[in-house]
Amino acid sequence: MNAHDVVITGLGLVSSLGEGPDAHWQKLTTPGVKPVLDAERFAPYTVHPLPEIDWNLQIAKRGDQRQMETWQRLGTYAAGLALDDAGIKDNEELCTTMDMVVAAGGGERDMAVDSDILAASEKRSDRDVLLNEKLTTELRPTLFLAQLSNLLAGNISIVHKVTGSSRTFMGEEGAGVSAIETAAARIRSGQSTHMLVGGAFQTEHADMLLGYELAGYLHRGDWKPVWQRQGAEGGGVVTGSGGAFLVLESREHAEKRGHRIYATLGPVLSGRARRGLGELQAGIAALLSQAQLPGGEVLTISGASGSHKATAAEKAALDAAPGLAARGFSTLTGHMKEAQFPFAVALAALAIHHNAAYPPFAAEEPVFAGAPTTVLATAIGYHHFEGMALVGKAG
Repeated sequence: MNAHDVVITGLGLVSSLGEGPDAHWQKLTTPGVKPVLDAERFAPYTVHPLPEIDWNLQIAKRGDQRQMETWQRLGTYAAGLALDDAGIKDNEELCTTMDMVVAAGGGERDMAVDSDILAASEKRSDRDVLLNEKLTTELRPTLFLAQLSNLLAGNISIVHKVTGSSRTFMGEEGAGVSAIETAAARIRSGQSTHMLVGGAFQTEHADMLLGYELAGYLHRGDWKPVWQRQGAEGGGVVTGSGGAFLVLESREHAEKRGHRIYATLGPVLSGRARRGLGELQAGIAALLSQAQLPGGEVLTISGASGSHKATAAEKAALDAAPGLAARGFSTLTGHMKEAQFPFAVALAALAIHHNAAYPPFAAEEPVFAGAPTTVLATAIGYHHFEGMALVGKAG
């Protein structure tokens, strides 16, 4: 142990299962818990929808709420939950010196304007003129500002007064991995003492689903657990709305202020295998070899998306490594893109904190005997990028 060990002191979680670490622990440790699904609104695709949220609890000003689209409200809300959980939210000194790293997407399109343009294009041949007309008369200027990716971090700064340095990463699961990796590296190096890190994804918006479906990634037909979608119609991914933010601190900083520590964050690893050459399984195995896994059984919180090739490669790599007991949490939450890896790390920290393992989420997952002392979190991107982190006991 040393003063610059990275420890996890705050968790802000929102998914279809509810909000907050306690609600998620209760749901995920209930044997046989069923996912919350919506198979009607976006048929033939199924989504895991957001629960009812009182935005006022974390975003007090209605004006702030109005200028954010749902994904930004969701991220700002989850960030507030993490700050509350860490005992930092009402401490001005800690907030103003806190650094932040956010994993963000590209925002939500104005679907009404998109639909209007498509309808008009069926009646006109001068489509370049049509586009210019619509762009100058139909789109709200504030829409562009509200959708800038780094404005999730901006809104967190405005609402929660987190005003240290700020970085934003884009790139689906890879953004979440890079965010955690960067935040941990800054603390280990002594550049930061406490950081807010995470992301959010709102899938209940047709353009968000379109991004997956254009490349054929979305699962169709009856819902199945994440490991059971091979060979089913579609590409295997079932998406979910959610957000995950963590407060990371140096051990010295956390102990000095006397706050509860969930777990330590050990090695954070990332890679980008050449999947077109069939190197994904070997790439995952290489990351596992670098993860400093202990001997014996290791509970593994897998962010597997269900994407056929990526999930098959991950399962094969995990099965080939001795003692890894995987839990594919997307079975119960859906795939949350940028928030996927922060969510996995948060669930790993909860298992360490409670000194207990999650029961199997699907029939393919083995029972884990005993209490976990080290938990592996993974995020193998549905399209590209791979990441994992080792989470351990605080003491």
